[in-house]
Amino acid sequence: RIGSATSLSSAVINTRLQELVRLFKDRTEKVKEKLIDPDVTSDDESPVASPVAAPVPAPGGELEGDKPSGDDHYCEMLCCTFKYRPRLDCLKSYQFPSSIDPLTNLMYVLWLFFVVVAWNWNCWLIPVRWAFPYQTPANIHYWLLVDYLCDLIYLLDILIFQTRLQFVQGGDIITDKKAMKENYLRSQRFKMDVLCLLPLDFFYFKVGVNPLLRFPRCLKYMAFFEFNNRLEAILTKAYIYRVIRTTAYLLYSLHVNSCLYYWASAYEGLGSTTWVYDGEGNSYIRCYYWAVKTLITIGGLPDPKTLFEIVFQLLNYFTGVFAFSVMIGQMRDVVGAATAGQTYYRSCMDSTIKYMNFYKIPKTVQNRVKTWYEYTWHSQGMLDESELLVQLPDKMRLDIAIDVNYNIVSKVALFQGCDRQMIFDMLKRLRSVVYLPNDYVCKKGEIGREMYIIQAGQVQVLGGPDGKSVLVTLKAGSVFGEISLLAAGGGNRRTANVVAHGFANLFILEKKDLNEILVHYPESQKLLRKKAKKMLKSNNKPKDEKGGPGDALIIPPKAETPKLFKAALAATGRMGGQGPLGRLRWRLKELKAMQ
Repeated sequence: RIGSATSLSSAVINTRLQELVRLFKDRTEKVKEKLIDPDVTSDDESPVASPVAAPVPAPGGELEGDKPSGDDHYCEMLCCTFKYRPRLDCLKSYQFPSSIDPLTNLMYVLWLFFVVVAWNWNCWLIPVRWAFPYQTPANIHYWLLVDYLCDLIYLLDILIFQTRLQFVQGGDIITDKKAMKENYLRSQRFKMDVLCLLPLDFFYFKVGVNPLLRFPRCLKYMAFFEFNNRLEAILTKAYIYRVIRTTAYLLYSLHVNSCLYYWASAYEGLGSTTWVYDGEGNSYIRCYYWAVKTLITIGGLPDPKTLFEIVFQLLNYFTGVFAFSVMIGQMRDVVGAATAGQTYYRSCMDSTIKYMNFYKIPKTVQNRVKTWYEYTWHSQGMLDESELLVQLPDKMRLDIAIDVNYNIVSKVALFQGCDRQMIFDMLKRLRSVVYLPNDYVCKKGEIGREMYIIQAGQVQVLGGPDGKSVLVTLKAGSVFGEISLLAAGGGNRRTANVVAHGFANLFILEKKDLNEILVHYPESQKLLRKKAKKMLKSNNKPKDEKGGPGDALIIPPKAETPKLFKAALAATGRMGGQGPLGRLRWRLKELKAMQ
C-alpha cells in the first residue's frame, strides 16, 4: 500500500510539475516573440463595447429617430422608402471651384467639349451660309439664336474658366485667384479669345446679316487643340480618336472646297458653262461630289472655259495634291503609332524564329517559344514590363509597384513585422515571368535563389515515391520558396518539384536583390533570420519526431524528469531523505539501477 500510494503521489506531482514547466515555457516563448515582432497580437481579450442605450420612445408611441421631420424628402420604391436630397438644395449648396487643374479635372474637359462644339458650328456653318442660299429671311432668327448661344459659351469660357486655371511657376502650382487671372491676361490665349469675340455683328445694321462678319469666331482654335490633348490623355485607345480627327480634317477641306465651288459657279452664273454647277439637284451634295473628285485628283471633270475657271481649277489641283498627301502622311503616322507595339512584338518573334532555325532547334522547343511569345503578348500587352516603367521616376515606379504588388507581398508570413520601407524597396525588385503549362518552376535538390509569388494561374507541388504525385495546388496570391532567400548551411535546397498547371504568371524576387536591400535595414534582417530559422525548425520537426517504418518501439521512451522536480529531490536528499519525497527518491534510484 505504501508503495502504491507513493507511486500515485509521485505520478501526480510529476504531471503537475510538467504542466507548470510547459506553461512557463509557452509564456516565455510568447514574451520573446512579442519583443522580436511588435506586430504580433497579444492574447488579451479586446475591450467589450459599452452598451448603447435604447432610444426612448416619444409620448406618441414612436421613436424619435423614426419620426420623419417636415424638411425631409422621401422616395418610395417597391416596398421601401428612401430618403433623398432635393435637387434644388444640391444646386444651392454647390460651390464652383476657386481654381481648376486643367490636367486632371474632368469637368474642365467636359466644358472644353462644349466650347469645341460651338467652335465647330462656326467653322462648318459660316462657309455654308456665305456660299449657299440656305440662310433666308424666314429662318434668320434660328441662325442668330444659335450664333449668340455660341458667343455666350465663348464669353463664359473667358470670364469663368480661363481665369481659374492653375499654372506652374518656378516649380510651384499657383492657385491664387489674382495670380491666375493675371497669368491668363498676359497669355496669347487671351489675345486670341478677345479677337474672336470682336463685335462685328453691329455691321448687320448697315450691310445686313452677312455670315462673313462672324469669321473671327473661328480663331478660337486653341481650345480645340487643348481639348484634343486632354481627351487623348484620358482615353484608353486614343489612336481611335486620332483616326477620327484626321478623317474630319479631310472632310472639312472637302467641305470648304465645295463651298468655294458653289461661290465660283454663282459668280460665273449657274449653268452658264459646262464647268460650273448647273443648279439642278441638291446643291451641297453636287458641289461636294465635285470637290471630292478635284481634291483627290480622280479626273473626269469638264474642262474650264474662262480664265477665272482655269485659275480656280489650277489652284484646286495644287491644293488638292498638297492636302491629300498631308492627310495620307498623318494617317500613316496615326496608324503606325497605334500598331507600334504589335510591330515590335512581331519583329522580336521573327528574329527569335530566325535564330532557332539557324541553329536547328527542335520543333517542340520552337513551338513552346512561339506559345510563350503569343501568351505573354496577349496577357500583358508587352514582352517586358520593366521596359515600360524604366522611363518613370523612382517615386512613380514605387507608386505603381505598391498598387500592383503590395497586397500580395504584405500577406507573406516571412515579411510581416518588417520595416515598411524595406517592403517598398523590395516591390521595385520584383520581376514578372510567364511559365507555360508543365514548365518546371523549380526542381527538387536545386539551390534556391528566388522567392515566387503567384500573380495569375496555378502551380502544383509534386512529391511521392515517383515524384509525380500532386501534394498541393497553389493558386493566385500564394507564395513559395521564401525560406530559401535567408536559409544558410544547405537549408536553401528545394525540397519538392513545382510545376506550372496551365499558364502561370509569377513574380520573382532574387536572393541577391534581397541581400542588397537588407544591408540598409539591419533590424529587419535580424527579424527575418529568426523567422526563417523558426520556419525551418517547424518544417523539420515532423520529420524528426516521426521515425521510419522500422523504428517503431515496443516500449516508448520514458519522459525526461523535469528539472524543477530533480531540484526538489536533491534538496530532500540533503535534508536526510525523510518523508514521501525521500522515499520517492530512493525508489527512483532503484529503478535507475535496474535499467
